[in-house]
Amino acid sequence: MAEPSYAFGEFVLDPGRGLLRNGRVVPLGQRGIALLEALLKGRGGVVSKDALMERVWPGIAVEESNLTVQVAALRKALGPAPDGQEWIATVPRTGYRFMPTTVEAKAAATQELRPALAVLPFSNLSGDPRQDYFADGIVDEIIAALSRFRSFAVIARDCSFAYRGMDVRKIAAELGVRYVLEGSIRQSGNRLRIVAELVEGQGGTHMWAQTFDGTLDEIFDFQDRITERVATLIEPLIQTAEIERSRRERPGSVATYDIYLQALAKISTEIESDNAAAYALLMQGLAVEPDNAQLLSHAAWALEHRYTMGWPALTDDDVRACAALARKALEHGAGDAMVMAHCGVALMQTVKDYDWGLAVLQAAAESNPNNPMAVVRAGVGHLHCGDISDALSHFHRANRLTPGDRGAHFSLCGIAHAYVVLGEYDQAVAWASRALASNPNFEATLWVLIAASAHLGRMEEAHRHLAALRRLTPDITIERIRAGQASKYPDRIAGVLDGLRLAGVSER
Repeated sequence: MAEPSYAFGEFVLDPGRGLLRNGRVVPLGQRGIALLEALLKGRGGVVSKDALMERVWPGIAVEESNLTVQVAALRKALGPAPDGQEWIATVPRTGYRFMPTTVEAKAAATQELRPALAVLPFSNLSGDPRQDYFADGIVDEIIAALSRFRSFAVIARDCSFAYRGMDVRKIAAELGVRYVLEGSIRQSGNRLRIVAELVEGQGGTHMWAQTFDGTLDEIFDFQDRITERVATLIEPLIQTAEIERSRRERPGSVATYDIYLQALAKISTEIESDNAAAYALLMQGLAVEPDNAQLLSHAAWALEHRYTMGWPALTDDDVRACAALARKALEHGAGDAMVMAHCGVALMQTVKDYDWGLAVLQAAAESNPNNPMAVVRAGVGHLHCGDISDALSHFHRANRLTPGDRGAHFSLCGIAHAYVVLGEYDQAVAWASRALASNPNFEATLWVLIAASAHLGRMEEAHRHLAALRRLTPDITIERIRAGQASKYPDRIAGVLDGLRLAGVSER
């Protein structure tokens, strides 16, 4: 049985991952972790100084002042309890006790709202023990790729591999995870077949499965293809499941993770009123957690998108507010690909800091090359401020990662826009039509369809798409669209604006 995790207030002490606060690691040394665990195991009772010193410094004679220093550091890391008192109470001349009112020993994932995933070793169905190494190698790469996503936690290999061959529901309960990825490998001659399955741990429900076929001759390419596809699919599947779980089990929740899920569901619709509602939700979450990089970056995204689309402002100065949100998110979310992706576009499109914005977007794609949003936004960076061929390369990779999935309209529209820049209007119409099928509410797709159709002389089509655009934004103008675009290279948007003029969009 795995060691229990302890949940109290906003915290979870997980033996495998350390101390977490709202899903994020709290920097705490090994002695601080040992001290906290000893106090929590006391379940509100007094733990003597001798017992604590033996737990924190086993077999080592140290001065009592060292314990005092560790307790002070732990109190500082935890901050005050919800009632304003200290979590750790001093019992004079005896020891310390952890205030017991809200402490529970439970699996971490039942208390920490951010979901967790365990990747199990794949079963070898080939009858050849040598294939165990190959199967384990694939799982190692999948774990490494999935660990780059910050929207869910991935259990370490050493923990999950200890459960080889056990029932999925028992594994999920003991590891405290909501999702389990399992699979199998079978070899027949020169051919290999890998099956991967995502399972909801509590009920054992299968959420997704895919079969991959390849040959031993292409073993490394085959392994890379499996890793890329699994990593790309798992994140949106878990995200969608969590949104539905929040709606079903925690409607109206004010927990920051639920607020994030509610806002994400709204901001993704590409509808102006939903965008405004998402921003209001994110502001509600930031009132509680002002340094939450995920909330900050999505709030920046909401304002950036409004500015880019030419929608009415939500603040006294959306540009200044967006800049402040983006900079603060980058300060607190370094290394998170999604945070960098949203903030990079905000810096480029809204703040007009082109060099910094493009650098942030490139860093996002490098941080997680299997995150379609990070890749597509690097494409947007190059489309406006870099090289068009690099833009197309990023867009096509993102499209390969999300064929027909949620968010595919970003890459498809990006490809279409690039073809307008290149003057290949037939190609632009073809790709923009696919983007429209993916999401009919994304106004940039309609801009491209109107412009490319007008350049081709297909005015009936251009006017039909213009009518659809005006249903979404009745007072759209050339100036409002231009204002929300990066202008490092004005020719990158000029073809779109010229086509919109041809179709009859007013200047102001």
